[in-house]
Amino acid sequence: MNPQSKIALYYHFAPINDPQAVVLWQRELCKRLGLTGRIIISEHGINGTVGGPIRAVKEYIKNTRGYEGFNDLEVKWSEGGAEDFPRLSVKVKPELVAFDRPEEITVAPGNTVLGTATHLTPQEVNELVAAKEAEGRPVTFFDGRNKFEAEIGKFKDAVVPDVTTTRDFIAELESGKYDHLRDQPVITYCTGGIRCEVLTVLMANRGFQELYQIDGGIVRYGEAFGDDGLWEGSLYVFDDRMTLNFSDTPKVIGSCQLCNTPTAQLRNCTDPGCKTLAVICDDCHESHTDRVCETCATKVTVNQ
Repeated sequence: MNPQSKIALYYHFAPINDPQAVVLWQRELCKRLGLTGRIIISEHGINGTVGGPIRAVKEYIKNTRGYEGFNDLEVKWSEGGAEDFPRLSVKVKPELVAFDRPEEITVAPGNTVLGTATHLTPQEVNELVAAKEAEGRPVTFFDGRNKFEAEIGKFKDAVVPDVTTTRDFIAELESGKYDHLRDQPVITYCTGGIRCEVLTVLMANRGFQELYQIDGGIVRYGEAFGDDGLWEGSLYVFDDRMTLNFSDTPKVIGSCQLCNTPTAQLRNCTDPGCKTLAVICDDCHESHTDRVCETCATKVTVNQ
């Protein structure tokens, strides 16, 4: 690990009239500073993860905060650098998070999402859990990520929706599976917090009445409590590191799909056109070099 390199993770909601112009500016800025990563721009704001030499990343943040609407952009720092990203990707998309419901999201002039849930600091999360437990109304943690991410790390006793992409959440919420939670205290969580900004609006629109979210997401909570809080396991991250731990002795909650050995290792499907990840231990990864995911295996069977 290069001590002179850093990764910056951030998102910021702000009305953007010309997303394509912001993309061109951001792409040129990153290229000039030698940064790589992934940045999404929409009419709702910006969502990015960039890595590189720490001085260059700080210069990038300074420049980005100079844009009208991004002045209050908050950054979460993580170990790593440009080597953790294969390339630079800066794109315009309809949403910062692809729930396929852009019409339900409105960003107010103060750069906040209208109707999003109450934000809790990591300490407030623990306090709320204790208070609601004393009232006899225990809090339910609701995972706002894709299902595979929860296989290696999640909050204790969390509800994990059966979703493989964020686009699956609407059908899942409308399925009736979680109707019993509509009048219960629910804390949603995701990696850095951005998915919950939108997810809680979508949940409120579908009848959930007492919603909270963790300010800064799992990253901020893990920084505060390490592995001594309510989080268990490893955190999946969207770069070549694959996983992030909050201590040297994280609890291993994942198990290899092939042999059930406890592990937190996530591996890509070997089909070059597939991005599906699975929990596979080191030994099985080395001994099953042609392993494909269930979806690709089904396609092979059908085509035979």
